[in-house]
Amino acid sequence: MVLNFPYFGFMSGKSNIKLVLENGMEFPGHSFGFDKSAAGEVVFNTAMTGYPESLTDPSYKGQILVATYPLVGNYGVPRRDSENNLLKYYESDRIAVKGFIISDYSVHYSHWNAEQSLGEWLRSQEIPGISGIDTRELTQVLRESGTMLGKIIFDGNEVDWYDPNQENLVSQVSPKEKQVFGNGKYKIILIDCGVKNNIIRCLLDFDITVIRVPYNHDISKENYDGLFISNGPGDPEMCYETVQYLSNALQQEIPVFGICLGSQLMALASGAKTYKLKYGHRSHNQPIRKVGENKCFITSQNHGFAVDNNTLNQDWEPLFVNVNDDTCEGIRHKNLPFFSTQFHPEASGGPTDTKFLFNDFISLVTKYKGD
Repeated sequence: MVLNFPYFGFMSGKSNIKLVLENGMEFPGHSFGFDKSAAGEVVFNTAMTGYPESLTDPSYKGQILVATYPLVGNYGVPRRDSENNLLKYYESDRIAVKGFIISDYSVHYSHWNAEQSLGEWLRSQEIPGISGIDTRELTQVLRESGTMLGKIIFDGNEVDWYDPNQENLVSQVSPKEKQVFGNGKYKIILIDCGVKNNIIRCLLDFDITVIRVPYNHDISKENYDGLFISNGPGDPEMCYETVQYLSNALQQEIPVFGICLGSQLMALASGAKTYKLKYGHRSHNQPIRKVGENKCFITSQNHGFAVDNNTLNQDWEPLFVNVNDDTCEGIRHKNLPFFSTQFHPEASGGPTDTKFLFNDFISLVTKYKGD
């Protein structure tokens, strides 16, 4: 089945490119990125802004990203300035997605911080991009059928189907060596499963030293005042080494905070189970509610798996729930200083409703340190 959508964008581009879904549907469009074929898992993001942050989020590793907001590219791509040995305006040092699907592409960009167009950036990192796609129809298909595999076919060059969930994606985005950020009073071990740069920036707002370690690092050999488990791509059950080390860490009374994949890994380490969502939560406008309180927050999210609340043991309980579908948005230990969020309180790029959770974590660290 081929869906033709009239193209109203600002750039015609090459038209010998199409998106093919595993259900047989085809979406022809125009190339505005690197001219090559690619395959991955097709997911959609409902954010209106923040494409530089989304495209460099390691949690999108192995995925073809669909932007539901119709106009993309109008503010270009920011400079590659560094601060604290991190790129200041990006979430990692390179684009994580396998391809980018949009409706209308603006080749003419305007922003005080822009140094190049979105198309130039994609081409520089060899990432294909398709415009002229009816992303409303495509999103409806994904919402009805669920996340599915897809292929970007350029100039008739076929590629094999690729299911990223069959691989340990975390091993591909996690660093190989230990790295230290800051020089503060409290030592925080950050298990990097594909961390977003803004998480490190938020932690460095406090009097701490961040010690970033690989996902399979034996943290039992480290001395630390707090443990942080980052976001990351793929199936959490692939990270069995992380789960093993984390299970041992949860036997101590040292504060632990997990975000996104980190929440799922904490659940697995506690003996609970996770499952794959139909199409995941990927947007800047997901409402969540804190359990036991009549208070709602708007959050930024990017994940395809969730914790099964029904499998939590008697020592753990849900901390947040999603208002839309009642899925788990975080867990906490009933007696010990362990908690997690499925959403992103660092929220790059936005909203920042739940950034206070970093304060809560550091408050626990100082409390259990005796300060």
